[in-house]
Order: sequence, then C-alpha cells, then structure tokens
Amino acid sequence: MYLGDFNNKEDVLREFSYSYTSVDDDMKENQDINILLAIYTYEDYDGSAFVLFERGGRLYEVNGGHCSCYGLEGQWEPEETSVEALRHRIENGYFGGYYHYDYRNDLKEVLDKWEG
Repeated sequence: MYLGDFNNKEDVLREFSYSYTSVDDDMKENQDINILLAIYTYEDYDGSAFVLFERGGRLYEVNGGHCSCYGLEGQWEPEETSVEALRHRIENGYFGGYYHYDYRNDLKEVLDKWEG
C-alpha cells in the first residue's frame, strides 16, 4: 500500500537515496524487500515518511522526516518491529495520526492481513 507522495517501491528507494533522481547503489540492495505500507507527506515545508516492509519473514520499519532544506536522503535505517509493537503505538499514542495524513486505519488493515 502506497500513500501520500509514494506510488511504488521505486519512489520509496529514490526518496531515501542521495541522488534524488535515481536509486543509488546503497539503496539498490533493498530491491528484494516486500513493502507492506509506505507513506510520504510533504506540506508547509515539512516532510514525514514511514515505511513498513517484510524481508525474510521479519517486519521492519523506517521513519524519516525533514524540513524544507532537506529530503529523506540518508535516513534509511530499518529497525525490526512487530505487529504487537505497532498496534501498541497506534492504540496508546499518536503513531500514524500525523496532521498531514492519518494512516492509522490503513496500517491496522495491513497488520490484520499480516497476522491473518
């Protein structure tokens, strides 16, 4: 599921690349990931991104953000996560409820499919 300014995996990898116009060598190693949800919003000189992907049967998340001066370049730092951890953050905090786009229901739908 691609939301906001992301339309496909190429968009995701390009935005986190240093080159802005193509997927750089460091990001090409991520061609094998299975993206479950990716969102990137940019409004009022502020950008935020969240990517949830699966590799080798494990879930990973990447979070990024920037002001008007920069983009997402260099912020690809996957962290292993779990359905339980993501659900806890949604239900007990503001995770996924950014003011540009509230994607909590989209993420819950992805998590339901992952568990099922």
